Amino acid sequence: MHKSKDLLVKALEEADIRVNGTRPWDIVVHNNALFDRVLRDGTLGAGEAYMEGWWDCEALDVMFYKAICASMEERLSHSLPVLFIALRQHVFNMQSKKKSVEVAKKHYNMGNDLFASMLGPTMNYSCGYWKNAHTLDEAQEAKMELICRKLHLEKGMRVLDIGCGWGGLARYMSSHYDVEMTGISIASEQIRYARERDPQGRIHWICDDYRNLTGKFDRIVSVGMFEHVGSRNYPTYMRKAHELLENNGLFLLHTIGANHQKAGVDPWFDKYIFPNGMLPSPVSVTKAFEGVFVLEDWDNFGAYYDKTLMSWYERFEKGLSEGGFSCDEEVRRMYRYYLLSCAAAFRARDIQLWQLVLSPRGIPGGYVSVR
Repeated sequence: MHKSKDLLVKALEEADIRVNGTRPWDIVVHNNALFDRVLRDGTLGAGEAYMEGWWDCEALDVMFYKAICASMEERLSHSLPVLFIALRQHVFNMQSKKKSVEVAKKHYNMGNDLFASMLGPTMNYSCGYWKNAHTLDEAQEAKMELICRKLHLEKGMRVLDIGCGWGGLARYMSSHYDVEMTGISIASEQIRYARERDPQGRIHWICDDYRNLTGKFDRIVSVGMFEHVGSRNYPTYMRKAHELLENNGLFLLHTIGANHQKAGVDPWFDKYIFPNGMLPSPVSVTKAFEGVFVLEDWDNFGAYYDKTLMSWYERFEKGLSEGGFSCDEEVRRMYRYYLLSCAAAFRARDIQLWQLVLSPRGIPGGYVSVR
């Protein structure tokens, strides 16, 4: 234990994080077995130990920000869980039709009351657009409006939302732009929620895998779903979108992205938050649509995700304390770890948020970019 403790204490100190220090971003260790566990199991061990109360940190987001900036994750990148995920992604298609439902069961079907408390009335589970916004709800509405403007929506257009979530964007497009909306999600609880809030049945809601879709649409949008597609399926995803889109249509892809391609998400996130997830790199995205779509626009506002995640965390804690939903202490610590570590990653610019606008054949005269 002494060797592992010495190694980790030194690494943390290089990141300006002290063990049992007094600053808000210092960590307080309650179980000295933590050090061996982290060296053995890497980030999975660190996350599970936090959930079990082995250690605490008052300013978890600041601690993670400092650790990421000091490249601490690289020191733990050879742990068995990391190597297992890399091998698994190499051998198997972890985002096949059969396996794609796992993330819905594990995360998106967790409970609509929890997400309603955390996300607010827009039910947007993706980055807000904070350029002129002061609140989370304003940022989410600004994001939805930005997407509509980038798609050059017109009344009567047939619009498909791939990975529609709880239907917030589809309802916005339907009510503000009078378009014919279709929303598809693999998560049954999301579709149930969406249907309940569409009593007049203005929107066509589908609970299914995107690969089973048929039909033709003037516009396609996909927000926060590409992260679950997997690199093996990127070409299939792009070809399917092309198949569904009219020749003069537009496709907006909104996705979190990584600065370089990784085999999969962090082992703790893979186990507890987003099973079988994978963040695309710029090269993997362009390779997938090469020869299929024309790139009209690429926008990066990943820095806004920090503020979005911090707002979700505040609402999560407020909702829990006020009885908006209930969960045990381990789940509360799991969400705290998830939301604040992600905020730190975006703050450190370790991961990004991209909006791409694609067209099947190129827009005659050129596409007018919107910011």
